[in-house]
Amino acid sequence: MQYSINVKAQPIYIPEQSDPEESRYVFAYTITLRNTGDIAARLLTRHWIITNANGEVQEVRGDGVVGKQPYLKPGDDYRYTSGSIMETPVGSMRGSYQMIADDGTHFDAEIPTFTLAVPGTLN
Repeated sequence: MQYSINVKAQPIYIPEQSDPEESRYVFAYTITLRNTGDIAARLLTRHWIITNANGEVQEVRGDGVVGKQPYLKPGDDYRYTSGSIMETPVGSMRGSYQMIADDGTHFDAEIPTFTLAVPGTLN
């Protein structure tokens, strides 16, 4: 059996909810999960590692994503949007989703590191 969940992230800055004078930078991100393996699996929990430009790290763990524990058959996609508030205009997120396959095998789906940045700050 091949257990494989591909994870892609698409972050955007939300200026209307941000307040740079108060060190508040709001980002949304859309995550797309695709089951590229050959066995169905359910997302059980998430583990995020969020790092701001000052090197401060915040870890977030919880059940499911946006209140759901999606079930992905081979070839299925699941997409959701969530958000993060940072104290710096640049930061990064990475982590993993803890999955269970139909055969009872637990495995992690890695969330590759992606950058959160106010447009123009990294030029």
